[in-house]
Amino acid sequence: MGSKRKRRSEEVRAKKKRKGIRLFLLSVIMAVALGFLVFVGISLYDFVGPSNEKGVLPKKENRQAVLYFSDAQERFLVPAKRLVPEATTAQGRAEELVKALIEGPGAGLKELTRTIPEGTKLRGIRVEAEGTAFVDFDGSIVDRHPGGSASEVATVYSLVNTLTQNVPEIKAVKILVEGKPRETLKGHLDLGYPLRFNGELIKEQSPTG
Repeated sequence: MGSKRKRRSEEVRAKKKRKGIRLFLLSVIMAVALGFLVFVGISLYDFVGPSNEKGVLPKKENRQAVLYFSDAQERFLVPAKRLVPEATTAQGRAEELVKALIEGPGAGLKELTRTIPEGTKLRGIRVEAEGTAFVDFDGSIVDRHPGGSASEVATVYSLVNTLTQNVPEIKAVKILVEGKPRETLKGHLDLGYPLRFNGELIKEQSPTG
């Protein structure tokens, strides 16, 4: 009787041991499978997901805007359609528009004249809650400006009309040079206060750039 109980006890212990081994192996297999699935998921995300590598920037969407350049005689401002990079804020949209004005009308619009001197740098834009945009240029906008009342009017109102017509949040524009207000650019048009859209200077024509 004693030997039978001993054999049964040994068999029970053996069964428990085998069961423990099976549970351990099953746990290992599940852990390996889970790790494999996590690895595959991360690999797929890196393959199809957005790139975060240094120097790789997401491509900007473009939107159509209407810029105002001068006609050859500097008598009128002429609207020209242009694709400019989209931005999510009023300040960002205004910056893209001013950069496009600085670039000029381009070779495809030979009948139009740039209004902001070539080489001018935009230092920054601030849009106030009440709708005034403060546009700050470097000194080149003064130093390289050709002068004359017609040219000065074209420079100022190409900027004012472009911003107020394309950015709903902007109602008026105040021009700064090197961070400071100026009475005029070249001695003609009063810049002492924010300026609003001027439709009287526009020649109704819509070139596409």
